Amino acid sequence: MRMWMVDPKLMCRKHLLGEHVELHMLVGSIKKGQSLQGFIDNKLIDTSKIQKRHDALVKEMERRGYNHKSPLKYTDKVKLGVGIVDPKVSLKELHRRCKDCRELVPSSSG
Repeated sequence: MRMWMVDPKLMCRKHLLGEHVELHMLVGSIKKGQSLQGFIDNKLIDTSKIQKRHDALVKEMERRGYNHKSPLKYTDKVKLGVGIVDPKVSLKELHRRCKDCRELVPSSSG
């Protein structure tokens, strides 16, 4: 599970939809009481931003004409603001690993 935390407009379809699914998985893991320590240690999640991030991804999905039918209502009461994600690091990683994302990233950013 990973929260990229980059501007959703700079993400290809695969990474945009993938992060959306992973947010739902993350909330499920939190509700089940599963450990998030590895994701926290590797700076892949920030539980304080789950709802806001989901909403931003959905907004971009709808802008692209995708059909969104999986609402998420998450309040950060179980895991109080654990984790941190650096969007600059994430953007560089997307640029490195994905040709489609790279095409959406302005050359000065990557």
